[in-house]
Amino acid sequence: MIHVVAVITAKPGQRARLLEAFADNRAAVLAEEGCIEYGATIDAQGIPASKASFGPDTFVVIEKWEALAHLQAHAVAPHMAAHGAKTKEFVESKLIHVLEPV
Repeated sequence: MIHVVAVITAKPGQRARLLEAFADNRAAVLAEEGCIEYGATIDAQGIPASKASFGPDTFVVIEKWEALAHLQAHAVAPHMAAHGAKTKEFVESKLIHVLEPV
């Protein structure tokens, strides 16, 4: 199994727009062969200031794939290319971690 933690930072004030586009694309991703989980997360409400926070412009995508080949196919899927083109002007940065269980 492959796990992905993708930290997406929007340009200031654009996170809601990116999350809307993510939601529009999510069903297509979940329908991909090998996709186990694909969801967006944000900082939990009510967490003490002493805990680390991603901030108001960032969200984290949590993904699980059956195998690396499935993730690689996902990366070149036409709906992902369309999603990237639709959202590129709202994205400040992306940091993608690809992990495997130990």
